Amino acid sequence: MRLMQPEPAAALLGLRAMKTVASVAGGPGKSQLALMEAARRVLLHIEADITSLPSVTPAELAAGFASVDMRHQFINGLLVLTLADGVPSRETVAKVEEFAEALGIATPELTNLRRLAEQHMTLFKLDLLRRSQVGDIMKDQLEQHGVVALAKSILGMRGLIEDPELAARYRAWERLPDGTVGRSMWEYFQRNKFGMPGERFGFPEAGLYHDFCHVLGGYGTDPQGELQVASFTAGFKQTRPFYLILFAVLIFSAGVNARPTAEGYTTIGVLGEPGAAERMFAAIERGALVNTDLSDKWDYWPLVEQPIDEVRRQLNIVHAV
Repeated sequence: MRLMQPEPAAALLGLRAMKTVASVAGGPGKSQLALMEAARRVLLHIEADITSLPSVTPAELAAGFASVDMRHQFINGLLVLTLADGVPSRETVAKVEEFAEALGIATPELTNLRRLAEQHMTLFKLDLLRRSQVGDIMKDQLEQHGVVALAKSILGMRGLIEDPELAARYRAWERLPDGTVGRSMWEYFQRNKFGMPGERFGFPEAGLYHDFCHVLGGYGTDPQGELQVASFTAGFKQTRPFYLILFAVLIFSAGVNARPTAEGYTTIGVLGEPGAAERMFAAIERGALVNTDLSDKWDYWPLVEQPIDEVRRQLNIVHAV
């Protein structure tokens, strides 16, 4: 997933459309303004006073956006914008739908946004989970490890059982030398008090790439760190990458628990924190440079005994700006 930079005229139209959508329910809100300002500076590269921008009609926007890929990117951006300060109103979603229709874009993500705004939470969550990385992880767990391992991982994730043999394999990373990938992963799990695969509340092995991205990318586990690691992963993910960003924004900026379990905290407005939106864009670009899709059945075992900096070099994980 690479971020495309529109021509200046199209960029200004897009910014006006974002302002139009954000103003429907009395906004823009704090996080929406921060997101628009970050997009203006680091992605659109135009000069504009967002607070004084006039509105734009869907027809005007469509006339200035010829590229289908750019149209998709813009609608994705509007989805993030609507969720930046909490759950959007029905009227706000309707305005996004007007722009999407004019651009000829129809996506399941937009359908899910409508369900969220209308509080159809069961349908919203079921469809989101099956299309998101959660569905991919469950599918990969089944394909790579079998139905029994899938069942065990689901029960283990809920804290109901342990798999001592599997857990022992991962706990052995403690004995690896300092500075290796495996030892760094073990320290990460201990520091954050997370369960390793096989332990109670541990995540399925097929989803461990998420934790590897935290460690290899140097991202924290606070809301900003989680948003950055989702964006970093979206950069290299080859299938439905936007769902990673959508998932994180729902949890940490809209305050919606999109997880498959009831556990886990949410926050509202992380995109309004200083520098958060800029770091989100930077993480996408950084992830796009990675030469391997770590989410696609990546075999990390040959790398766990290697120095972490060497593995970063192999995967082309550049230093964060």
